[in-house]
Amino acid sequence: MSGLKDITRYNSSNYTSRDSSSETDSDEGRRRCFKSSSWSRSPRQQLAKLEYMQAGTEAGATGSSCQGLCLNDDRLVLIVDNTRFVVDPALFIAHPNTMLGRMFTSGIEFVRPNERGEYEVAEGMSATVFRSILDYYNHGVIRCPPTVSVQELREACDYLLVPFDASTVKCQNLRGLLHELSNEGARAQMEKFLEELVLPLMVASARRGDRECHVVILLDDDFVDWDEKYPPQMGEEYSQTVNSTAMYRFFKYIENRDVAKQVLKERGLKKIRLGIEGYPTYKEKVKRRPGGRSEVIYNYVQRPFIHMSWEKEEAKSRHVDFQCVKSKSVTNLAEATADPAIDLPPAATVDVDLVAPPQPQHLLLQDNEGDPLANPDAPA
Repeated sequence: MSGLKDITRYNSSNYTSRDSSSETDSDEGRRRCFKSSSWSRSPRQQLAKLEYMQAGTEAGATGSSCQGLCLNDDRLVLIVDNTRFVVDPALFIAHPNTMLGRMFTSGIEFVRPNERGEYEVAEGMSATVFRSILDYYNHGVIRCPPTVSVQELREACDYLLVPFDASTVKCQNLRGLLHELSNEGARAQMEKFLEELVLPLMVASARRGDRECHVVILLDDDFVDWDEKYPPQMGEEYSQTVNSTAMYRFFKYIENRDVAKQVLKERGLKKIRLGIEGYPTYKEKVKRRPGGRSEVIYNYVQRPFIHMSWEKEEAKSRHVDFQCVKSKSVTNLAEATADPAIDLPPAATVDVDLVAPPQPQHLLLQDNEGDPLANPDAPA
């Protein structure tokens, strides 16, 4: 294959790397390709795809397998970003839970070799990132290159099912590393909150026939005492609450709210809103207004909230059937702008086309120079 760069050799006994000066990456373009490529997916999706392919292959007829090639040959040639990597198959055998380990040791033909017996893998990934990940198979540690962002390295590890944590990844940018580790921890924490605290409230709403849920996160020591005679007037009676200081602290960070929104989207929920709003806790006082009307003042606290919906036909439920409209033309402005539409009696309907404009009583005439002229029709 023409255009391939220098060969990088990886084996279980030694490790040598010869970088070419032409292997500089166009970072911005490659990051766009990285995020839009077919292999940039979550570890759960990638693992599910591999298990699905493995189950389908085991259920079907036995065919060609790459297991014999990997176990009998002393080397394996991989092509990534037009760069050849010569790898000892024993490295992948030692890590069967990674994608490359399953690909070349499970007996399933996940990828077909070319005419030279070489395998093109990780399409869209840069050779620099792939070389760093291969260090995990040889040394157990990935060192992030200075030209590669931590996010790009994490996404590559997620796709290749390589562990991404503080024990396997070393990099100079601690802020970027801790940010990615916090995202992983926030995802696991949000899934726990969703199953243990939020899902029971959603089920209770569904049993009432609702198709959306609004949850306010309160502190463990927050006290809510509403007056039954004077409840809040802003619709808080339709909100549900959960008392969890840990969940309150979790939603304090905007990055955690972004992760939580992504988790809810992956679970199939829609119209997701997360933020902070005022929530009434107890009645402070009641003011008497003229006319005998009472005004209740509640104490409000700022607390996070989650709003989500599982309505499937939200477009149809708000659809207007225009076949029910009585008239095709509306000549009354009050009737046209009313919401909802109102029907006026025939006597009150005014046809704007038949109303003549008011006529002026006096007409001011001017000559060519702009001087006023006498009006012969004007009264003397």
